[in-house]
Amino acid sequence: MSFTPEPMQLRAVLKGDVVEVRILIKHPMLSNLVWFPDARVNPAHFIKTIEGTCNGRRVLYMHMSFSVSRDPFFSFSFKGGQRGDQIVIRWVDTEELTRTDSTLVI
Repeated sequence: MSFTPEPMQLRAVLKGDVVEVRILIKHPMLSNLVWFPDARVNPAHFIKTIEGTCNGRRVLYMHMSFSVSRDPFFSFSFKGGQRGDQIVIRWVDTEELTRTDSTLVI
């Protein structure tokens, strides 16, 4: 299966003193429990880690497994951000493909 990482959909909003970040990632998130029609096992292909930074300071680090559904949506919050700060999200999958995207806090 050929997979080309698409840009993530990111949104970061300051609400009071908390920044809320929403992330939508386009990824097949395949477990090794999926079979091809000819009875071969499909190799696992899923996002292993996601890291988020705000102006270079780590605000998110996640380890994931194949149990997360296709095209996952996540949200998280943190304190200490301001309007205009840059949020950078980077993921790495089991095939060592990566994607990095960024947005500004509004």
